[in-house]
Amino acid sequence: MSMRFTTKARGGMVALTVAAGLALGVAGCGGGGEDDKKPERSASASRGSDPRPSTQEGDSEQPLAELKGADGLLLQITSAARDSGGFVTVNGNLKNDGAKSVVVPAALSGNETEIVRNGRSLGGATLVDSKGKKRYYVLRDTDGRPLTTTGFSMIKSGETVAVFMQFPAPPTDTTEVTFQLPTFASAPIQISG
Repeated sequence: MSMRFTTKARGGMVALTVAAGLALGVAGCGGGGEDDKKPERSASASRGSDPRPSTQEGDSEQPLAELKGADGLLLQITSAARDSGGFVTVNGNLKNDGAKSVVVPAALSGNETEIVRNGRSLGGATLVDSKGKKRYYVLRDTDGRPLTTTGFSMIKSGETVAVFMQFPAPPTDTTEVTFQLPTFASAPIQISG
């Protein structure tokens, strides 16, 4: 091997190492500013290997509302809490009261392309503030995934799945909103906090 070839090879390896180090450094540095404020990881749907849907804790005993859907599905809303970060988190239980297993309707995900491509979810849910004349849609993370329970397609007879949905918070003087989910009846709910 000639001395010239060895020197070129070493120079190339040093350049490659420096370039890789710079690329990692740039990728690790955040930009700062408003775009860096992201919801906590616990509020987004789980993407791990666990096939069960994710939820948040803090459900109350008495439901705020019960909504009936198609094929024996029942949604019990157990809490609607305002977070300090400007969000409202709605928790509940989706139950199959029917005699046979039910395929969760695709309509529950809504019809927005960005949400639909992330699989079955409760992304079609909305909160309606009649007083402020506004409708609030389920929030999404920076990758377009809805901040709601995902990963369920069938519910067996008698099975209950804990669910959550996260929305932008209406003004603090708004304490009652109407919860809507496609294929289910609407219901007024109280926001706490």
